[in-house]
Amino acid sequence: MTSPPIEEITHPVRTSTLRHLIFGSPFSTTQTGAQRLPKILALPVFSSDALSSVAYGTQEILLQLTLAGAVGMTFTVPISLAIVVVLVLVTLSYQQTVHAYPSGGGSYIVAKENLSVAAGLLAAAALLIDYVLTVAVSIAAGAQQITSFVPALAPHPEALCLAAIAFMTFANLRGVKESGRVFAVPTYFFIASLLAMIGVGVVGPWIGYHPMSLGQATPPPQRVLSVFVILRAFAGGCSALTGVEAISNGVQVFRPPESRNAAQTLAVMALLLGMMFVGVSHLAQASQVVYAHGQDQESVLSLIARAVFHDNDALRATVLFSTALILVLAANTAYADFPRLSAILARDGFAPRQLARFAIGIVPPTFGAVPATPPRRREYRNAQAARVEAIPTRSKSAALAPAQRRCRC
Repeated sequence: MTSPPIEEITHPVRTSTLRHLIFGSPFSTTQTGAQRLPKILALPVFSSDALSSVAYGTQEILLQLTLAGAVGMTFTVPISLAIVVVLVLVTLSYQQTVHAYPSGGGSYIVAKENLSVAAGLLAAAALLIDYVLTVAVSIAAGAQQITSFVPALAPHPEALCLAAIAFMTFANLRGVKESGRVFAVPTYFFIASLLAMIGVGVVGPWIGYHPMSLGQATPPPQRVLSVFVILRAFAGGCSALTGVEAISNGVQVFRPPESRNAAQTLAVMALLLGMMFVGVSHLAQASQVVYAHGQDQESVLSLIARAVFHDNDALRATVLFSTALILVLAANTAYADFPRLSAILARDGFAPRQLARFAIGIVPPTFGAVPATPPRRREYRNAQAARVEAIPTRSKSAALAPAQRRCRC
């Protein structure tokens, strides 16, 4: 039997080589366990979204309290502490979830098994949409930070967004473990730089080092300080809780014992998030940072770094650069959890069976976020905050009835 001509096998060889470069080596069943993450790598993979929310959580509180003038701004720390109480309750709830549902699925599995199929599908739909918006919001916000460092890149935010999305897609297609290694250094760099700034700002006055005055003029009050204003500030500050649910959706990617490791990682994430959030709020209130509507000004973190480091550009740039990195990498939550949740939906017959393959599941957040990448951060953040999380009413359940029919595509 004669062998085929060289021309006939060249194209398959090239195709195989290209696939290997993009996806890496295929994993056999026995190799799947090697892609399980230790806690030190699982923390950056699943917590980048939650930790990055420190960049705008306090900012959203000040945005509302500034409307009540200087008196309203004194409630920054108390509101932040109230949000930390909610964070503790949410963390304890998800720790129970990861033990009760070690196969993952998070809100979808819990709602479906304890409420109804319609409630589970509503939770799953909200999460999937949120994951796509997370990519858009985080990438756009990160690009905006980068253009503030390099003004020459300001006319090209779309190119920066597309490059970041392409990088994260490639990293996740190569494999979960390699993705964890890619994101570990920037995440821990952000944690170290922010905790250092908070440490200097909090401990400094005890040893005679005081943050400098920013000299910002407090705008005249536009509203009377009321319960409504405080509740609006509380609701805005709850954006700092974004991404806390990520670990409960990816329990099966942890090394055995999966549930215990996931619960411990969740506790560490909540501890770091609470410390950084309250620390940033304390420094913002102590430095009398003003962040008001209608002002084209730098971010709250930038103003705090300017006050704490006495306008040292190198140290301030370190904080802002690490913040830009973590905002871009926060999109990894979508890449880590969208495929897992869509695979569970495909297994249950509520999504196309092709989504049961993790590599295919990476495609929706990639191409779904591309049209939303221009840096209009506030518009997309508001859309993300408005996602439906409530238990469906009778009318909503009726509207979802057609969706309960199992997909047979």
